[in-house]
Amino acid sequence: MAFNRSPGRPRGAPPGDSDAEQFARAALSHVDSLYGTALRLTRRAADAEDLVQDTYLKAFRSSHQFERGTNLKAWLFTILHNTFRNMRRHDGRNPVEVDSDAVDRAAADIDGAQSPEQILARGTLDADLQAALDALPDAFRQAVWLRDVEELSYAEMAKVLDIPIGTVMSRISRGRRALFEALQRTRGTAEQRVASR
Repeated sequence: MAFNRSPGRPRGAPPGDSDAEQFARAALSHVDSLYGTALRLTRRAADAEDLVQDTYLKAFRSSHQFERGTNLKAWLFTILHNTFRNMRRHDGRNPVEVDSDAVDRAAADIDGAQSPEQILARGTLDADLQAALDALPDAFRQAVWLRDVEELSYAEMAKVLDIPIGTVMSRISRGRRALFEALQRTRGTAEQRVASR
């Protein structure tokens, strides 16, 4: 028995599976990634949950605006970041402060023993890496997280963060350098403690 299906319905989709249900199922598959990013942005579990909930509410209301064939995850991240920026603008908390000069000085001091990319390539975030990532200025933390953990493209990141691609690349580079510097300091101090025992 063959089912009549609309031209937009994927082959093998159940006959009662509407486009809205398919969209919801696909969107909800990214909830863990969105929550992880929301937690990094807000730094509080309750605020992160609210941010993700607001993101999905806006996404479901605007699902008709999503262009099929484009990256749904990047679209959801754009909504999440825009919602976060609007929340922050509205209540004036957690302003983004980036001391670019301090980051440039830190990057200039790196001796090049191991590249930031090699450090980030590890499969899991160990405690040192987690602490160093959390200590990054917000703008750099977002860029490093979206590129190296969520694996968004530069173009997708530019849209999510609402900044030019050149700025995205600069923030990733500076963020990785600052992360590398922090890890070198932390691990160097740990090695000194072990050697002095």
